[in-house]
Amino acid sequence: MGSQLGTLFRVSTFGESHGVALGCVVDGCPPGVTMCQNLIQTFLDRRRPGQNEFTTQRAELDICEILSGVENEVTLGTPIAILVRNQDKKSSDYNDINQIFRPGHADYTTFKKYGTAASSGGGRASARETIGRVAAAAVAKAYVQTLLPQVDVIAWVDRIGHVQAQVDLNSVTLSNVEASSIRCPDEIAAANMMSEIKSAKNKGDSLGGVICCVAKNIPSGLGEPVFDKLEADLAKAMMSLPAARSFEIGEGWASTFLKGSENNDAYFLDKESNIITRSNRSGGIQGGISNGMPIFIRVGFKPVSTIFKQQNTVTKDFKEIQFTPTSGRHDPCVLPRAVPLIESMFWLVIADHLLRQISLNHKFLAEIQNNL
Repeated sequence: MGSQLGTLFRVSTFGESHGVALGCVVDGCPPGVTMCQNLIQTFLDRRRPGQNEFTTQRAELDICEILSGVENEVTLGTPIAILVRNQDKKSSDYNDINQIFRPGHADYTTFKKYGTAASSGGGRASARETIGRVAAAAVAKAYVQTLLPQVDVIAWVDRIGHVQAQVDLNSVTLSNVEASSIRCPDEIAAANMMSEIKSAKNKGDSLGGVICCVAKNIPSGLGEPVFDKLEADLAKAMMSLPAARSFEIGEGWASTFLKGSENNDAYFLDKESNIITRSNRSGGIQGGISNGMPIFIRVGFKPVSTIFKQQNTVTKDFKEIQFTPTSGRHDPCVLPRAVPLIESMFWLVIADHLLRQISLNHKFLAEIQNNL
Protein backbone atom coordinates (compact mmCIF):
# COMPACT_ATOMS: atom_id res chain seq x y z
CA MET A 1 0.00 0.00 0.00
CA GLY A 2 2.89 2.37 -0.65
CA SER A 3 4.84 2.07 2.61
CA GLN A 4 7.73 0.06 1.18
CA LEU A 5 10.96 1.05 -0.58
CA GLY A 6 13.65 -1.02 -2.27
CA THR A 7 14.08 -4.24 -4.25
CA LEU A 8 16.68 -6.27 -2.32
CA PHE A 9 17.33 -3.92 0.61
CA ARG A 10 13.65 -3.47 1.48
CA VAL A 11 12.25 -1.04 4.03
CA SER A 12 8.70 -0.79 5.38
CA THR A 13 7.69 2.01 7.74
CA PHE A 14 4.70 2.11 10.07
CA GLY A 15 2.97 4.39 12.56
CA GLU A 16 1.16 7.74 12.79
CA SER A 17 2.36 11.05 14.19
CA HIS A 18 0.12 10.83 17.29
CA GLY A 19 -0.19 7.05 17.53
CA VAL A 20 1.45 4.69 20.02
CA ALA A 21 4.69 4.29 18.10
CA LEU A 22 6.46 4.50 14.76
CA GLY A 23 9.22 2.44 13.22
CA CYS A 24 10.42 0.27 10.40
CA VAL A 25 11.18 -3.25 9.27
CA VAL A 26 14.36 -3.72 7.22
CA ASP A 27 14.43 -6.90 5.15
CA GLY A 28 17.43 -7.92 3.07
CA CYS A 29 20.31 -6.64 5.15
CA PRO A 30 22.99 -9.37 4.99
CA PRO A 31 24.21 -11.06 8.17
CA GLY A 32 27.39 -10.03 9.93
CA VAL A 33 26.97 -6.24 9.83
CA THR A 34 27.87 -4.52 13.10
CA MET A 35 24.71 -2.93 14.46
CA CYS A 36 23.66 -1.54 17.83
CA GLN A 37 21.11 0.78 19.38
CA ASN A 38 23.61 3.64 19.76
CA LEU A 39 24.38 3.63 16.05
CA ILE A 40 20.70 3.97 15.16
CA GLN A 41 20.17 6.51 17.94
CA THR A 42 22.87 8.77 16.49
CA PHE A 43 20.87 8.94 13.26
CA LEU A 44 17.58 9.58 15.06
CA ASP A 45 19.06 12.32 17.27
CA ARG A 46 19.83 14.42 14.18
CA ARG A 47 16.18 14.43 13.05
CA ARG A 48 14.37 14.61 16.37
CA PRO A 49 12.23 17.66 17.24
CA GLY A 50 13.06 20.36 19.77
CA GLN A 51 16.70 20.76 18.77
CA ASN A 52 16.63 24.57 18.70
CA GLU A 53 14.34 27.57 18.23
CA PHE A 54 14.04 26.87 14.49
CA THR A 55 12.29 23.53 14.92
CA THR A 56 9.06 22.27 16.46
CA GLN A 57 9.19 22.21 20.27
CA ARG A 58 7.52 18.82 20.53
CA ALA A 59 9.54 17.15 23.30
CA GLU A 60 10.39 13.73 21.89
CA LEU A 61 13.64 11.93 22.69
CA ASP A 62 12.87 9.33 19.98
CA ILE A 63 14.58 6.48 21.79
CA CYS A 64 14.80 3.43 19.55
CA GLU A 65 14.27 -0.22 20.40
CA ILE A 66 15.65 -3.03 18.22
CA LEU A 67 13.03 -5.77 18.32
CA SER A 68 14.51 -8.36 15.97
CA GLY A 69 17.20 -9.20 13.45
CA VAL A 70 20.19 -8.26 15.62
CA GLU A 71 21.98 -10.35 18.22
CA ASN A 72 25.15 -9.46 20.11
CA GLU A 73 25.28 -6.25 18.05
CA VAL A 74 25.53 -8.12 14.75
CA THR A 75 22.82 -8.49 12.09
CA LEU A 76 21.42 -11.99 11.62
CA GLY A 77 20.24 -11.60 8.02
CA THR A 78 16.63 -11.80 9.19
CA PRO A 79 14.16 -8.86 9.21
CA ILE A 80 15.29 -6.04 11.51
CA ALA A 81 12.39 -4.37 13.33
CA ILE A 82 13.02 -1.00 15.02
CA LEU A 83 10.46 0.78 17.21
CA VAL A 84 10.24 4.36 18.51
CA ARG A 85 7.42 5.17 20.94
CA ASN A 86 5.62 8.52 20.89
CA GLN A 87 5.93 10.23 24.27
CA ASP A 88 4.79 13.84 23.84
CA LYS A 89 1.47 13.46 22.05
CA LYS A 90 -0.92 16.40 22.35
CA SER A 91 -3.99 15.52 20.37
CA SER A 92 -5.73 18.51 21.96
CA ASP A 93 -3.66 20.75 19.68
CA TYR A 94 -5.88 19.52 16.87
CA ASN A 95 -9.30 19.93 18.49
CA ASP A 96 -10.03 23.13 16.57
CA ILE A 97 -8.98 21.74 13.19
CA ASN A 98 -9.81 18.03 13.11
CA GLN A 99 -13.13 18.76 11.38
CA ILE A 100 -11.63 20.83 8.56
CA PHE A 101 -9.40 20.21 5.58
CA ARG A 102 -6.25 22.23 6.23
CA PRO A 103 -4.85 24.05 3.17
CA GLY A 104 -1.57 22.56 1.97
CA HIS A 105 -1.95 19.41 4.10
CA ALA A 106 -2.93 15.89 3.07
CA ASP A 107 -6.17 15.90 5.10
CA TYR A 108 -8.49 16.12 2.09
CA THR A 109 -6.63 13.77 -0.22
CA THR A 110 -6.18 11.16 2.53
CA PHE A 111 -9.88 11.37 3.33
CA LYS A 112 -10.79 10.90 -0.35
CA LYS A 113 -8.49 7.89 -0.65
CA TYR A 114 -9.41 6.01 2.52
CA GLY A 115 -12.72 7.54 3.60
CA THR A 116 -11.16 8.27 6.97
CA ALA A 117 -8.05 9.89 8.44
CA ALA A 118 -6.14 10.16 11.70
CA SER A 119 -8.01 12.54 13.99
CA SER A 120 -4.87 14.38 15.11
CA GLY A 121 -1.67 15.35 13.37
CA GLY A 122 -0.92 14.40 9.80
CA GLY A 123 -1.07 10.65 10.37
CA ARG A 124 1.12 8.91 7.79
CA ALA A 125 1.59 12.21 5.93
CA SER A 126 3.33 13.74 8.94
CA ALA A 127 7.08 14.28 8.82
CA ARG A 128 7.18 12.18 11.99
CA GLU A 129 6.72 9.14 9.74
CA THR A 130 10.33 9.66 8.64
CA ILE A 131 11.55 8.18 11.94
CA GLY A 132 11.34 4.75 10.34
CA ARG A 133 13.29 5.85 7.28
CA VAL A 134 16.10 7.35 9.35
CA ALA A 135 16.38 4.28 11.57
CA ALA A 136 16.53 2.07 8.48
CA ALA A 137 19.19 4.34 6.96
CA ALA A 138 21.47 3.66 9.92
CA VAL A 139 21.34 -0.01 8.95
CA ALA A 140 21.88 0.84 5.26
CA LYS A 141 24.93 3.00 5.97
CA ALA A 142 26.46 0.33 8.22
CA TYR A 143 26.04 -2.26 5.47
CA VAL A 144 27.46 -0.06 2.69
CA GLN A 145 30.45 1.08 4.74
CA THR A 146 31.20 -2.49 5.81
CA LEU A 147 31.96 -3.18 2.14
CA LEU A 148 33.00 0.30 1.00
CA PRO A 149 34.20 2.33 4.00
CA GLN A 150 35.20 5.32 1.86
CA VAL A 151 31.64 6.01 0.68
CA ASP A 152 30.12 9.07 2.34
CA VAL A 153 26.92 11.11 1.97
CA ILE A 154 26.71 14.74 3.10
CA ALA A 155 23.72 17.08 2.80
CA TRP A 156 23.27 20.72 3.79
CA VAL A 157 20.80 23.60 3.61
CA ASP A 158 21.68 25.49 0.43
CA ARG A 159 18.85 28.02 0.26
CA ILE A 160 16.04 29.25 2.51
CA GLY A 161 13.62 31.69 0.96
CA HIS A 162 15.78 33.99 -1.13
CA VAL A 163 18.97 33.50 0.90
CA GLN A 164 21.46 31.44 -1.11
CA ALA A 165 24.55 29.78 0.37
CA GLN A 166 27.90 29.34 -1.35
CA VAL A 167 29.28 25.89 -0.58
CA ASP A 168 32.09 23.90 -2.21
CA LEU A 169 30.64 20.42 -2.66
CA ASN A 170 34.12 18.92 -3.01
CA SER A 171 35.34 20.09 0.39
CA VAL A 172 32.19 20.29 2.55
CA THR A 173 32.23 18.01 5.61
CA LEU A 174 29.66 16.80 8.12
CA SER A 175 31.34 18.85 10.84
CA ASN A 176 30.96 21.98 8.67
CA VAL A 177 27.26 21.28 8.34
CA GLU A 178 26.61 20.40 11.97
CA ALA A 179 28.46 23.51 13.20
CA SER A 180 25.38 25.51 12.18
CA SER A 181 22.05 25.17 14.02
CA ILE A 182 20.27 25.28 10.67
CA ARG A 183 22.83 23.02 8.95
CA CYS A 184 24.19 25.55 6.49
CA PRO A 185 28.02 25.52 6.28
CA ASP A 186 28.16 29.07 4.85
CA GLU A 187 28.34 31.19 8.03
CA ILE A 188 27.16 34.44 6.44
CA ALA A 189 24.26 32.80 4.62
CA ALA A 190 23.35 30.81 7.76
CA ALA A 191 23.03 34.00 9.80
CA ASN A 192 20.79 35.55 7.14
CA MET A 193 18.72 32.37 6.95
CA MET A 194 18.16 32.45 10.70
CA SER A 195 16.91 36.02 10.45
CA GLU A 196 14.53 35.07 7.65
CA ILE A 197 13.13 32.13 9.61
CA LYS A 198 12.65 34.22 12.75
CA SER A 199 10.89 36.92 10.75
CA ALA A 200 8.53 34.44 9.10
CA LYS A 201 7.82 32.72 12.44
CA ASN A 202 7.03 36.02 14.17
CA LYS A 203 4.53 36.77 11.42
CA GLY A 204 2.89 33.35 11.76
CA ASP A 205 4.28 32.29 8.40
CA SER A 206 6.74 29.71 7.05
CA LEU A 207 9.54 29.31 4.51
CA GLY A 208 10.75 26.75 1.99
CA GLY A 209 14.09 26.24 0.28
CA VAL A 210 16.61 23.80 -1.17
CA ILE A 211 18.84 21.09 0.29
CA CYS A 212 21.95 19.93 -1.57
CA CYS A 213 23.54 16.54 -1.12
CA VAL A 214 26.77 14.99 -2.40
CA ALA A 215 27.68 11.30 -2.29
CA LYS A 216 31.42 10.72 -2.54
CA ASN A 217 33.37 7.64 -3.62
CA ILE A 218 30.35 5.85 -5.04
CA PRO A 219 31.68 3.09 -7.32
CA SER A 220 30.78 3.08 -10.99
CA GLY A 221 28.23 0.51 -12.11
CA LEU A 222 25.35 1.11 -9.68
CA GLY A 223 21.90 1.61 -11.18
CA GLU A 224 19.83 0.13 -13.98
CA PRO A 225 19.61 1.33 -17.60
CA VAL A 226 15.84 1.69 -17.99
CA PHE A 227 13.12 2.03 -15.35
CA ASP A 228 15.29 1.72 -12.24
CA LYS A 229 17.90 4.27 -13.25
CA LEU A 230 19.90 5.35 -10.22
CA GLU A 231 18.73 8.95 -10.57
CA ALA A 232 15.13 7.76 -11.00
CA ASP A 233 15.24 5.79 -7.77
CA LEU A 234 16.93 8.71 -6.00
CA ALA A 235 14.21 11.03 -7.31
CA LYS A 236 11.48 8.67 -6.11
CA ALA A 237 13.10 8.40 -2.69
CA MET A 238 13.58 12.14 -2.27
CA MET A 239 10.19 13.10 -3.63
CA SER A 240 8.53 10.68 -1.20
CA LEU A 241 9.62 12.94 1.68
CA PRO A 242 6.96 15.23 3.17
CA ALA A 243 7.03 18.73 1.63
CA ALA A 244 9.51 17.76 -1.13
CA ARG A 245 8.56 19.50 -4.38
CA SER A 246 11.51 19.32 -6.79
CA PHE A 247 14.54 17.19 -7.65
CA GLU A 248 17.64 17.94 -9.69
CA ILE A 249 20.80 16.00 -10.39
CA GLY A 250 24.04 17.55 -11.59
CA GLU A 251 23.35 20.70 -13.57
CA GLY A 252 19.67 19.80 -13.54
CA TRP A 253 17.40 22.48 -14.93
CA ALA A 254 20.40 24.64 -15.87
CA SER A 255 21.56 21.99 -18.36
CA THR A 256 18.47 22.62 -20.47
CA PHE A 257 19.96 25.99 -21.44
CA LEU A 258 23.27 24.47 -22.65
CA LYS A 259 24.46 23.05 -25.95
CA GLY A 260 25.66 19.46 -26.08
CA SER A 261 29.21 20.69 -26.51
CA GLU A 262 28.83 22.66 -23.28
CA ASN A 263 27.05 19.96 -21.30
CA ASN A 264 29.01 16.78 -22.08
CA ASP A 265 31.51 15.53 -19.47
CA ALA A 266 34.73 14.61 -21.29
CA TYR A 267 36.56 11.47 -20.15
CA PHE A 268 40.27 11.24 -19.34
CA LEU A 269 42.69 9.07 -17.36
CA ASP A 270 43.94 10.14 -13.94
CA LYS A 271 47.42 9.35 -12.55
CA GLU A 272 46.30 5.84 -11.58
CA SER A 273 44.80 5.23 -15.06
CA ASN A 274 41.25 5.43 -13.72
CA ILE A 275 38.65 6.76 -16.12
CA ILE A 276 37.12 9.98 -14.77
CA THR A 277 35.48 13.10 -16.21
CA ARG A 278 36.92 16.61 -16.33
CA SER A 279 33.56 18.12 -15.43
CA ASN A 280 30.59 16.62 -13.61
CA ARG A 281 27.51 18.23 -15.13
CA SER A 282 25.77 14.85 -15.21
CA GLY A 283 26.05 14.65 -11.43
CA GLY A 284 27.87 11.31 -11.36
CA ILE A 285 25.24 9.29 -13.24
CA GLN A 286 25.05 8.57 -16.96
CA GLY A 287 22.49 6.32 -18.63
CA GLY A 288 21.03 5.58 -15.20
CA ILE A 289 24.32 4.11 -13.94
CA SER A 290 26.92 5.68 -11.64
CA ASN A 291 30.20 6.62 -13.33
CA GLY A 292 32.39 6.92 -10.22
CA MET A 293 32.23 10.70 -9.94
CA PRO A 294 30.52 12.39 -6.96
CA ILE A 295 26.73 12.20 -7.17
CA PHE A 296 25.27 15.64 -6.60
CA ILE A 297 21.54 16.33 -6.12
CA ARG A 298 19.27 19.17 -5.03
CA VAL A 299 15.86 18.74 -3.42
CA GLY A 300 13.40 21.61 -3.09
CA PHE A 301 10.96 21.85 -0.16
CA LYS A 302 7.79 23.90 -0.01
CA PRO A 303 7.00 26.17 2.95
CA VAL A 304 5.47 24.42 5.95
CA SER A 305 1.71 24.17 5.41
CA THR A 306 0.72 25.01 8.99
CA ILE A 307 0.78 28.80 9.32
CA PHE A 308 -0.84 30.96 11.98
CA LYS A 309 -2.68 33.22 9.57
CA GLN A 310 -6.33 33.31 8.56
CA GLN A 311 -7.08 31.02 5.62
CA ASN A 312 -10.12 29.88 3.67
CA THR A 313 -11.07 26.21 3.69
CA VAL A 314 -13.94 23.71 3.76
CA THR A 315 -15.15 21.60 6.70
CA LYS A 316 -15.72 17.86 6.57
CA ASP A 317 -19.46 18.52 6.46
CA PHE A 318 -18.97 20.73 3.38
CA LYS A 319 -19.16 24.26 4.74
CA GLU A 320 -16.86 27.05 3.62
CA ILE A 321 -15.16 28.78 6.55
CA GLN A 322 -12.22 30.94 7.52
CA PHE A 323 -9.93 29.70 10.25
CA THR A 324 -6.67 30.42 12.04
CA PRO A 325 -4.92 27.65 14.03
CA THR A 326 -4.85 28.52 17.72
CA SER A 327 -2.32 25.89 18.83
CA GLY A 328 0.19 23.37 17.56
CA ARG A 329 3.92 22.73 17.47
CA HIS A 330 5.33 23.04 13.99
CA ASP A 331 8.62 23.86 12.28
CA PRO A 332 8.51 27.32 10.66
CA CYS A 333 10.93 25.83 8.11
CA VAL A 334 11.53 22.11 7.53
CA LEU A 335 14.93 22.50 5.88
CA PRO A 336 17.23 22.13 8.94
CA ARG A 337 15.62 18.86 10.06
CA ALA A 338 15.24 17.60 6.48
CA VAL A 339 19.02 17.44 5.98
CA PRO A 340 19.39 14.02 7.70
CA LEU A 341 16.28 12.85 5.85
CA ILE A 342 17.92 13.52 2.48
CA GLU A 343 21.05 11.67 3.60
CA SER A 344 18.92 8.79 4.89
CA MET A 345 17.03 8.31 1.64
CA PHE A 346 20.33 8.39 -0.24
CA TRP A 347 21.80 5.62 1.95
CA LEU A 348 18.69 3.47 1.43
CA VAL A 349 18.90 3.75 -2.37
CA ILE A 350 22.66 3.12 -2.46
CA ALA A 351 22.36 0.05 -0.22
CA ASP A 352 19.65 -1.41 -2.44
CA HIS A 353 21.55 -0.82 -5.68
CA LEU A 354 24.78 -2.14 -4.19
CA LEU A 355 23.04 -5.40 -3.30
CA ARG A 356 21.46 -5.54 -6.76
CA GLN A 357 24.79 -5.05 -8.51
CA ILE A 358 26.54 -7.66 -6.37
CA SER A 359 23.78 -10.17 -7.20
CA LEU A 360 24.11 -9.36 -10.91
CA ASN A 361 27.90 -9.36 -11.15
CA HIS A 362 29.63 -11.49 -8.54
CA LYS A 363 33.04 -10.04 -9.51
CA PHE A 364 31.87 -6.47 -8.92
CA LEU A 365 32.60 -6.28 -5.21
CA ALA A 366 36.06 -7.85 -5.48
CA GLU A 367 36.97 -5.48 -8.31
CA ILE A 368 36.02 -2.31 -6.51
CA GLN A 369 37.55 -3.44 -3.21
CA ASN A 370 40.83 -4.20 -4.98
CA ASN A 371 40.87 -0.60 -6.17
CA LEU A 372 40.50 0.86 -2.65
